[in-house]
Amino acid sequence: MIPSTSAAHAKAYFSDALSKADYYLNDQELQGQMRGKLAERLGLVGPVTKDVFFALCENINPTTGENLTPRTKDNRVTGWDCNFHVPKSVSILHSLSNDDHILDAFRESVRLTMLDMEQDVKTRVRKDGLQDERQTGELLYSEFIHQTARPVDGHLPDPHLHAHCFIFNATWDEKEQEIKSARVRDVFSDIPYYHARFHKRLSDKLIELGYQIRRTDKSFEVEGVPQAVIDLFSKRTDEIGRIAKDKGITDAKELDALGARTRSRKQKGHTMAELQAEWRKQILDLDTGDKDDGKQIIRFAPAKEKTTLTSERCVEHALEHGFERASVLQDRRLLASAYRHSIGDASVKLDSITDRFKSDERLIHVEEKGRILCTTRQVLQEEQRMVKLAQAGQGKLKPLYTKAPEVKLDGQQADAIRHVLTTTHRVSIIRGAAGSGKTTLMSEATAWMKKAGKTVTVVAPTSQASRGVLREEGFEHAETVARLLSDEKMQQALIGQVIWVDEAGLLSNQDMTALLGLAQEKNARLILGGDTRQHASVVRGDALRILNTVGGIQTAEVSKIYRQRDAGYRTAVEDLSRGDVRQAFARLDSMGSIQSVDPLKPNEALVKDYVATLRKGKSALIVSPTHQQAEAVTEAIRDKMKASGLLGKKEISATRLTNLNMTEAQKSDWRNFRPGQIIQFNQNRPGIKRGSVWTVDTSTDKGVIIKNEEGHSLPLPTGKSGDYDLYRKDDLALAKGDSIRITRNGFDAEKNRLNNGQILEVISVNKAGELHLRNSVSKADYKLSKEYGHLAHAYCVTSHASQGKTVDEVFISQPAATFPATDAKQFYVSVSRGRDRARIYTDDKEQLLDHASRLGDRQSASELVKRKNQTLDMVQQRIRADLNRTPVNKGKPKEVVKPARSRDRDYEPGL
Repeated sequence: MIPSTSAAHAKAYFSDALSKADYYLNDQELQGQMRGKLAERLGLVGPVTKDVFFALCENINPTTGENLTPRTKDNRVTGWDCNFHVPKSVSILHSLSNDDHILDAFRESVRLTMLDMEQDVKTRVRKDGLQDERQTGELLYSEFIHQTARPVDGHLPDPHLHAHCFIFNATWDEKEQEIKSARVRDVFSDIPYYHARFHKRLSDKLIELGYQIRRTDKSFEVEGVPQAVIDLFSKRTDEIGRIAKDKGITDAKELDALGARTRSRKQKGHTMAELQAEWRKQILDLDTGDKDDGKQIIRFAPAKEKTTLTSERCVEHALEHGFERASVLQDRRLLASAYRHSIGDASVKLDSITDRFKSDERLIHVEEKGRILCTTRQVLQEEQRMVKLAQAGQGKLKPLYTKAPEVKLDGQQADAIRHVLTTTHRVSIIRGAAGSGKTTLMSEATAWMKKAGKTVTVVAPTSQASRGVLREEGFEHAETVARLLSDEKMQQALIGQVIWVDEAGLLSNQDMTALLGLAQEKNARLILGGDTRQHASVVRGDALRILNTVGGIQTAEVSKIYRQRDAGYRTAVEDLSRGDVRQAFARLDSMGSIQSVDPLKPNEALVKDYVATLRKGKSALIVSPTHQQAEAVTEAIRDKMKASGLLGKKEISATRLTNLNMTEAQKSDWRNFRPGQIIQFNQNRPGIKRGSVWTVDTSTDKGVIIKNEEGHSLPLPTGKSGDYDLYRKDDLALAKGDSIRITRNGFDAEKNRLNNGQILEVISVNKAGELHLRNSVSKADYKLSKEYGHLAHAYCVTSHASQGKTVDEVFISQPAATFPATDAKQFYVSVSRGRDRARIYTDDKEQLLDHASRLGDRQSASELVKRKNQTLDMVQQRIRADLNRTPVNKGKPKEVVKPARSRDRDYEPGL
């Protein structure tokens, strides 16, 4: 859904891309149609003409000549182009069909999905001092159906069935009885929901027509159309992908814009019959490896047995998938996941999934600002248990020191040390801003604890933070939280002692609850050091923040920052640590730290500055919010380093295993597996060793079969999806001088431990595929085979991967393509990595500030339900106030009606 920002832009788009003008090939395109309830109201339903389209672009009612909406501003958004595309196999089948059965199914799926969007459209309400929005349910749009893709130079166009529904910025406000500007912000954010409904409708209709459907990562394909044929007719997609790679463009909107800029004019003089003949010839000339005579390459798949998929199972999948990584989700995100899970089985209907979801008693629904947010009773109870465990230890222990000792540090650091040494609480929190000297504080505090006769077990959520950073800082026995929670010997040593968790903001609810339970069982103290303004765990729960805000656990604040050497830079980071993004942004901009870049060359200045910094002998790191942008920057960096002689001339191709980061729900579904993908096990299973690597051989509704290097085959235990990870196999170019990052815990060829997140330098590579690596801090050497797999370039990392790292200068690549992944946490973590300087490269400062100002906190179930109950209380108070003001019967006492008790009230913490 792409906005058109002016009338001139929309008119040009109509003339150049939408209408059936002389631009189009004879009968390839269909006559555009005006649709929507507002079109019916205005009497505009029917064929689209240039005069009607242009009048609407100018905000003029074509039937009266008057303004369509009350105000016409110069910078008014004219409308939005909503694109509907079918999978390539569907386009191929349609192009070679002798009738319009696929076209009819497509048009009906588009119509029904546009009805969904129309129902959700709103308008602003500004009368009588209100600042609100009202649902209107009426749209005015023009529908254009196209059957071919833009041609690539030297080729005829490929078959590509798609629709453009251009939505004009107008809607009917029934209450105010006038046409007003449309409000589509919520429609924008719900695109994944409409996307899933569209593909579910289309796939169901195709199944009813006799086709068999295979679900894919993004949508689906029709069984029986060979992949080679699909690839043959993807010339336009390949062209855009190649140009996007050259320019470092990854964002969906930017890719759409690129497609518009690189259009070729369609060639005239070819009828659809001529194109069909050419397409058939291309298919017959294609060497697919099929042993048939080449005349039956496209065919229907054999009928399948009826599956056991149900609406209940689809909802179950959506809840398992969604709530693995979040405590609160919008209802439509969950529904989109449930709809997608049902693709390929027409017996499970859209409405049945929706009804099952709405009636699911495990869910708690809360309306906020017109959106429905959901959590589950299980998630809420999990949070309550965690909070109660923390609260149960308050005031239950004798202080380590009745009088605070004279510590060496001063200020906030000294106050934090005194707090943990004199508290009577089992659980203490030290919130330390990035670069505030938390490890220095830890060193002195643990020394005093040892003087008091206590053993301090230091742990952290990640191996890099524990076995890497903490051990380098002097905590030589630091371990991971996972090791502590699984090692009975370590646990036995905790009786009456102290557990200190560094980077505790990365703890999930599950791990935090386990630690709290362990501390209570062993009568140990638990000190949680971290920063709630930095990134939280990938798994569900912002546990540290919940203990503080919901549980009321006292926090010692350490906000004075020491990492940044430059005063202005340090002040900007302090602003970010307090959540004042706007002030920090202005300060950074005034220092020249925020640089505007050409959107078509987003990496040029960054690469130049980064390489210049390396030449000065300084340490540097590039951070970007998305993996895609990081990959584009990395490629540009390596090209520059090769040209500058910073990388060796000899280069080898190593194996790179990229974790697909699927949830357990996704890994339990056979449809998400493809032959050639890599499986690595985290636990022992019958016939399978922990750490062993297998390859997906086949994946069908009968199960997933995997093979190891010896050729042994086994069924993948999808019911135990937490026991393995799924990887994509890629190539990784490596040369002397490259900086690499370890992406999974493991061991080198000489059994030296490698920690996830560890950054190493390539000292040498040889023809045999052996890598010699070195840790620039500890100077430890490692030897790896090029087939090790769990490696990635370390020039540009996401802010999650950068957390805990410190360099002289940090470079932040943040073009508009990365804004969907931009928020206050990401911005704070990224900017605070440097000692001397931070430089930010963006093509839109204003929008960057807007996105960076967004909190990024995941809402907890406890907070959601608490607000729901507060809202109910306010409503009840208003009802009582109204009843007390209005006499029921003159001369008689006022009758007060007691509102019904909320069914969810029993789940509020403390009640």
